[in-house]
Amino acid sequence: MNLVLIGYRGTGKSAVAKLLAERLQMKVISTDEEIVRRAGMSTPEIVAKMGWQYFRDLESAVAREVGALDNHVIDTGGGLIERRENIQALASNGRFIWLKATVATIVARIATDTERPPLTDGKTFTEEVAEVLERRNPIYEQTAEIAVDTDTLTPEEIADRIMEFRKSTVP
Repeated sequence: MNLVLIGYRGTGKSAVAKLLAERLQMKVISTDEEIVRRAGMSTPEIVAKMGWQYFRDLESAVAREVGALDNHVIDTGGGLIERRENIQALASNGRFIWLKATVATIVARIATDTERPPLTDGKTFTEEVAEVLERRNPIYEQTAEIAVDTDTLTPEEIADRIMEFRKSTVP
């Protein structure tokens, strides 16, 4: 069984995935890192040269493949959940955990991140985050078995909460 971390960028998925994998003696895989590896270019380059549709198609291919793995912590890209097929691919052998944060926290954490191109045009960074969260939060909530509010928690504390959840649900 895989643990699938979902949530917007800046919520701690990558750091928490590494901690969980170490604690649980599982392997970790980042869907975004796998996309970049396969494309041979950074996410901004992929989007600039090929477009978001191409990126999302690569993301779906990666979701299908990592969904077939076992005993992994899967660090997903924030938008992976926007395609139902990706959720279905990962749900067959995965438990979804939503790492969430407020717009203000996300903006503070990722304002200087240059690894992601804008998702919307003509908006401030804060407006973009708010707009995208408004669209994605219902999907995250519907998909996840548990949500962890990461606003005031360290990655270690987030991992602790997930470990407690896992203990309470594993026979």
